[in-house]
Amino acid sequence: MPTAQPVFKFTYEDYRTAPPDRRYELVDGDLVMAPAPSLRHQAIQVWLGERLARFVRENELGQIFFAPCDVVFSDTDVVQPDLLFVSRDRAQLLAGGENVQGAPDLVVEILSPATAERDWGYKRALYAKHGVAEYWVVDPSTETVWIHRLQGRALVVVQTLHRGQTLRSPLLPGFALALEDIFAS
Repeated sequence: MPTAQPVFKFTYEDYRTAPPDRRYELVDGDLVMAPAPSLRHQAIQVWLGERLARFVRENELGQIFFAPCDVVFSDTDVVQPDLLFVSRDRAQLLAGGENVQGAPDLVVEILSPATAERDWGYKRALYAKHGVAEYWVVDPSTETVWIHRLQGRALVVVQTLHRGQTLRSPLLPGFALALEDIFAS
């Protein structure tokens, strides 16, 4: 009679001591290695991140962070979104100085073939569970951005934008970004 194999879950301490030359996330206790994103992915991340950071800084709204930046939801869920925004009202999430302890106001994931399924599935559910107010999914291949907003306990697509349209967010009043500029980067 076969015996059940014990399920091994990594913890945040295991994650912190993983080899530093690799990019990992801790997803439900599984240590997941993610390959480096493509150059186009990185160009979009820098372009979008610079615009967001400038707007947030000029309006003293909070802080923008780029991956790799740990967002610790629990001892078994630690992710590194491509971009994230923590408002001044939620600055206590940054109090430890090493990572973000809880749900950022905004999370941005730029899809890559290696991460798209996880970004659309597990991570979207994780972000909703922990109260991320807004989640942007950016697809470089289709030049599309999906804006999700927290409604109840789910992140629901409220807007689908394409190249040539302008992205706006109620989290960042006055922020407007032409997608033409993002995807031309």
